Amino acid sequence: MDNEFYMQEALALAKQAAENGEVPVGAVIVCDGEIVGRGQNRREYGKNALAHAELEAINEACKNLGGWRLWKCDMYVTLEPCPMCTGAIINSRIRKLVYGASDNKAGSCGSVINLFDLPYNHKPEVISGCMEKECAEILKTFFRQLREKMNK
Repeated sequence: MDNEFYMQEALALAKQAAENGEVPVGAVIVCDGEIVGRGQNRREYGKNALAHAELEAINEACKNLGGWRLWKCDMYVTLEPCPMCTGAIINSRIRKLVYGASDNKAGSCGSVINLFDLPYNHKPEVISGCMEKECAEILKTFFRQLREKMNK
């Protein structure tokens, strides 16, 4: 399977998040061609600042694989990870990160800062811009609709 296949899976999760009133971000973790972790933003639902798509996916992958080291795993996420999620990617030893849209407000894989450039003990391979247009569009649509709703 290729990067776009897995990013489509992450986009489906982002769409579910949007339908639930959450910022539409979705993430999947893949090990040996199989999705072992899925996540979507649930901060509003859970009233929890930690309920990011990436953290949900890492948590599920760790449970499914029986350990915290995800060194054989790749993450696909629709939005460039924030500092918290980038730190979790480093700490869980994810092998490769593929993300869609850049985040000029909180992106920590190159947009605002690149935490992978710092001397941490792990540096994943990073591929940015996978299905960038589709990933950015779902976010733009969500925030446009949210503004329209607030202005009514």
